[in-house]
Amino acid sequence: GARQLRRTLTQPLLDLSQLEERFESVEELYESPALRSRFAICLQSLGDMERIVGRVRQGSAVPNEVVALRDYLTIIPRLRELLLGCDAQLLTKLAHELDQCPQVVELIGKSLARAHTADEQDDGERLIRAGFHAELDELIASIGESRRWIASLEAIERERTGIKSLKVGFNKVFGYYIEVRNNHLPSVPADYMRKQTLVNGERFITPELKEHEARILSATERIEEMERSIYADVLRQVSVYYPQLMTTAAAVARVDVLLCLAEVAVHQGYVRPRLEQSLDLEILGGRHPVVEYTLDGDVFIPNDTQLQGEQEEQGERIVLLTGPNMAGKSTYLRQVALITLLAQIGSFVPARRVRLGLVDRIFTRVGAEDDIASGKSTFMVEMEETATIIHHATRHSLIILDEIGRGTSTYDGLAIARAVVEHLHNVTEARTLFATHYHELASMATELPHLKVYTMQISDDKQGEIVFLHRVAPGCIGRSYGVHVAKLAGMPPGIVRRAEEVLQYLESGKDHAGTQLVFAQNGHTEEALQYALTPSNDEGKMVADGNSQYKAGENGQHNLEAAYNAPYSAQVVATSKSRYAWQSEEARFVAHALEQSNGRESDLDSIDLCAITPLDALNLLFVIQKNRNKN
Repeated sequence: GARQLRRTLTQPLLDLSQLEERFESVEELYESPALRSRFAICLQSLGDMERIVGRVRQGSAVPNEVVALRDYLTIIPRLRELLLGCDAQLLTKLAHELDQCPQVVELIGKSLARAHTADEQDDGERLIRAGFHAELDELIASIGESRRWIASLEAIERERTGIKSLKVGFNKVFGYYIEVRNNHLPSVPADYMRKQTLVNGERFITPELKEHEARILSATERIEEMERSIYADVLRQVSVYYPQLMTTAAAVARVDVLLCLAEVAVHQGYVRPRLEQSLDLEILGGRHPVVEYTLDGDVFIPNDTQLQGEQEEQGERIVLLTGPNMAGKSTYLRQVALITLLAQIGSFVPARRVRLGLVDRIFTRVGAEDDIASGKSTFMVEMEETATIIHHATRHSLIILDEIGRGTSTYDGLAIARAVVEHLHNVTEARTLFATHYHELASMATELPHLKVYTMQISDDKQGEIVFLHRVAPGCIGRSYGVHVAKLAGMPPGIVRRAEEVLQYLESGKDHAGTQLVFAQNGHTEEALQYALTPSNDEGKMVADGNSQYKAGENGQHNLEAAYNAPYSAQVVATSKSRYAWQSEEARFVAHALEQSNGRESDLDSIDLCAITPLDALNLLFVIQKNRNKN
C-alpha cells in the first residue's frame, strides 16, 4: 500500500471520470465506519504480496515468504466478498481483479513442510513435506534408521563392555564418538579406535559407528541438494502465475490506498472536492495537510484562495502575496499546491470547500539551493527552474513561485520578478501564486487587470511586539519585519538594536532620492530620475529646486547630464552623495564647496565641530586630501 500511495501521488489523474470513481469509493468508505473496520481487519492479515511475488519470480524468495504468500492468498476470497458488497463502481472492479490462484495455494501446501529458510537443519525437520517426493522420502528414512541405531548403540556398548559411564555423543568437528572416562580406560575393548584425548577421558570410534556416520553424512548432503532442487522447481511453478499474482497484489494495494484516504479524511476533517473542466481554482478554508498533522493539538489557521483563469474583466489569475518573514507565505503556497495534488489523485482535501478546474501540471519554484557538482550558484539554479516553468507552463497549469530574484542585487531581482509576473499575466495566462518581499511590485495591480495583491496579516502592539496571524487578506504590508524575526531567532540584542537603528535610518527616506538619481544617471531608468526629482522629502525638495535645468533632449529623451547643471543643492545630491556616505546635510554642502573651490579650507568654518559625526569628518578629510593632491 505504501508503494502504491507513492505511485498515486506521483501520477495524478487528468481523466475526470476516473477521478469521480475514486471519489465515490473514498466517500463510501468515509461514510461507513463498519465497512472501514472490516476492510482494515482483512488488510491487516495481508503482507507485502507485491514484494514476495517479485522475489519468487527472481528465485530469491525464502521458504517462509512462500508460505506467507500461501496464507495471504487464502484471505483473498474474504476481501473479494467485501468488495463485491460495495456500491462504488471502482471497488467492485477491484473485486474482479482479485485471483486466489488455488493452484498456487495447493502447490505450496503440498510441497513445503514448514516456514523456514532453505539452509536450516534442526532435529531432522525438513523443508519439503513428506510424500511430495519419493526419492527424498527414502533418503530421509535411511537417515532415520542410522540415527535410531546410533541411539541404541550406547546401551549396547555399556552392556558389552561393562562401563556404566560410557556414552555416545556428536559434535560438528569430530562427528559421532564413544566417550570413556580415565578410570574405565583399562576396560576399553580392542576394536575401539582413539579419536580424541580429553582431560578426564578419551573419545573413541568403532568401524561400525564410522560406517553409519558416513551413511548419515552422505544422505544428509544428498537430501540438502535434492531439497534445494525441489524448492527451486516449486518457485518456477509458482512463477507461472506471476501475472495473476501481480494483478491481485496491485488490486490489494489500491484497496489499501483507498481505505487510507478514507481514514485520513475522517480523522482530519477533509471534504470531497468538486472537479471540473475549467480554469478556476476556489479553495475555502484551505489547510496545509502536513503542518496541520504536526501541530499536536494547536489549531491551524485556514485560508481561502480564489483564482479565475477564464478571461473575465475582474478575475484574479495571479495572486501577488506579500508579507513579513515568518508570516506563513511559503506554507500558504505549498498548501494550495498540495490541495490541488490531493484532489487530482482522488483524495478528499483539507478544506471547507474546494472547486477545482483540472490542472495539467503543477510548477513550483520554492526554496533556495545551489548545485555545487555542476558549478551552479543558488541564483543560477533559481533562474534555470524559473526558465523551465516559463517554457513549459500552459493556461491549464498551476504555478507556485516563492521569492523570485532574491539571490541577486535588489534592482536586478526586482526587474526579473516584475518581468516574470508580466509574462505569466500576459502570455502564459496560468493560475499563479507569487510570493515576494519586493513590495514595489504591488503597484502592478493597477496595470495588470488579472493580478491582485494579498498580504499575510500581523498584529503590531504598542510595545512593538509582532504577532503573526497567518491570515491572507487583500492589501500590502510594506515591511518584512526581518529584524523582528532575527530577534526571535536568538540574535544577540546588540546586533538587533544596531539593525533597528540602521533600518530606521534607511526607511527615513534620507538616502532614497540621491540613490535614485545616481541610479538613473547610470542609465538604468528615467523613472528613477523622475522619482528623485519629486519633492517627496527633504532631498527631493532640494533636487526639485533644479528642475528648471532638467531639460528634454532630442526625440523626447531626457538629457540626464542636465541634472548636474542644476542649482547647488541638486548637484550636491547628484555628486557628493553618490561618492560618500554622508550623515548630515551640512557636511555634504561643505564637501561640495571644497570640490568647487579646489580646496579653500576656509569653507570648513561653517562646520560645527561639536556636531559633526566621525564618518563625515573622515569624508571631509578625504576631500581635502584629494584637492591638495590635484594642486
